[in-house]
Amino acid sequence: MNLKELPQKITLNKKEQHLEIAWQDGHLSQYPFSLLRAACPCATCRGGHENMRSEPDPLVFDMTLADSPATQVEQVEMAGQYAITIHFQDGHHYGIYTWHFLRLLCPCPSCRSRVQGE
Repeated sequence: MNLKELPQKITLNKKEQHLEIAWQDGHLSQYPFSLLRAACPCATCRGGHENMRSEPDPLVFDMTLADSPATQVEQVEMAGQYAITIHFQDGHHYGIYTWHFLRLLCPCPSCRSRVQGE
């Protein structure tokens, strides 16, 4: 695993409705709750196991999800040393968000241009 893909600190900010990850390389990612739900990597949200990939679907950056229990995060828990599981208020908690997946999901302009350029 690449060191830049390891988090240094993870903060759930319910007031601002985003998950913040400070990465080992100094980068700070802020993920709106709605983006995390739109990008959920579980088999149900991806439409079956055959559609699962280690990268987020680029279309999630253009999706708009209304504020609802489906887009509100209750808690985040570690899934081993390689990922987190996000518990949404509607009870959904099946996606395993790996560090690699989350780093590629960073919505900041710098990361978006770098990923789109690859």
